[in-house]
Amino acid sequence: MELTEYLTYDATSLAAKVADGEVSAAELLALAQQRADQVNPKLNAIVRRMDAIAERRVKEPLAGPFAGVPFLIKDLLQEYGGLPTSHGTAAMRNATAAEHSAVVQKFLDAGVVIFGKTNTPELGSKGITESALWGPCRNPWDLSRTPGGSSGGSASAVAAGIVPAAGANDGGGSIRIPAACCGLVGLKTSRGLTPFGPVDGDPLLGWVTQGVVSRTVRDTAGFLDAIVGPNKYEGAQIVQPAVPFSTAIETAPTGLRIGYSATSAINPSPDPDAVRAVEEAAQLLTDLGHRVEEVDPPYDDAQLSRDFLTIWFAQLFGQVTRIKEMYGASDADFEPDTLAVAELGRATGIGPVFMAMERIHEFTRSLVDYQDTHDLLLTPTLAKVPLKVGETETPHALQVGSRVIAKARAGKLLALSGLADDLVEQALGWVPYTQLANMTGRPAISVPLHWTDDGVPLGVQFVGRLGQDGGLLALAAQLEQAAPWAGRYPAPC
Repeated sequence: MELTEYLTYDATSLAAKVADGEVSAAELLALAQQRADQVNPKLNAIVRRMDAIAERRVKEPLAGPFAGVPFLIKDLLQEYGGLPTSHGTAAMRNATAAEHSAVVQKFLDAGVVIFGKTNTPELGSKGITESALWGPCRNPWDLSRTPGGSSGGSASAVAAGIVPAAGANDGGGSIRIPAACCGLVGLKTSRGLTPFGPVDGDPLLGWVTQGVVSRTVRDTAGFLDAIVGPNKYEGAQIVQPAVPFSTAIETAPTGLRIGYSATSAINPSPDPDAVRAVEEAAQLLTDLGHRVEEVDPPYDDAQLSRDFLTIWFAQLFGQVTRIKEMYGASDADFEPDTLAVAELGRATGIGPVFMAMERIHEFTRSLVDYQDTHDLLLTPTLAKVPLKVGETETPHALQVGSRVIAKARAGKLLALSGLADDLVEQALGWVPYTQLANMTGRPAISVPLHWTDDGVPLGVQFVGRLGQDGGLLALAAQLEQAAPWAGRYPAPC
């Protein structure tokens, strides 16, 4: 198989070719390595190569639905035993994992050949992938732009054709944002469906889910089939899907009631391309026989954004504190933005955090009441085209100030200054639509139905009912058939 041919296949097809003896796992690995050598210097998508491990693995008998398929895992919450998982921070650069995380073991059981770990921002705390440790990751559709975050390295690698799918996870949009930026499929599953453990429990109140970014819906469905299932480390066991996701996508949905909105209180003027993406999707859905109408946001998105960041800041303070205790890290090992946000989380106090947690039920109820009359909520995934690399970088003087404030534990001054409101706009203004699904535990998928006139992808997002993951994938498959996207590759690569 030549590299040009390798680029045309998804993971499902590659696995079938390995099973039929048309190509070996070793040959596929060599092609993936060749592609990585070719494009990764431009992208900085892979930050840790695992070639020796992979080359040993392809010499072993491999079994599973994706036996022999080259694969990458995210350098955050996807630990590979015996190797460091940096979580994008210098404080954990050498923090070697004692064992595989549950999801990585599931990937291995599916037969993939893992040969690298992908770039992520420090502690996964931004919607871009630009850490001080690893440097910025770039979008293969436009090398001046971000691939999103925090699964930006995985999305960049898949979009560029290094691998057909890669490991990702999502705590506030971290699968869907990169999928939208890079023209990929990205599903955040219902809460509790994908595995955590054995070392870490469900991060961030269970908001974070594991998964992949991929070029095709059937690959996303297949990989989710491989990783979902009873997990003894869960605090509560969710009802498992009645049918495999790979089976669910074979039946196209009919007559869905879908409300769409591009409105956002924290970004009242979304990019015209974001609005156009939703309007084009609404027309396509209508052409497919679904009932589509424009609606007002069925929840208080301004309050939800504030509450999301209140809880996020508090957990980031907890993360930084824990890392310092476990690994002997100091403030110098963290980025200034991380220190400032963690200090703001500390200074906010427990009262506002608990109030924010209590309001989650209000957002959940508002969404559930909306879904009494609508099957799905359709929004843009992004309110703006993918940002330029470095666009949100904190000026040097403010970075110095952030370190001083953190050291002085002057977070209350930050709170009084109105910084929290500024952070809402800065952090979420270009991605205000994705946090709803995490906070309410609902499934949501981003599909690549729109490209700008400059050739940059913009996704649209569907939010479903709890447990409706298979239905979301079935709709995505229907849209994929009506408006195929998998054959598009970025020119810079």
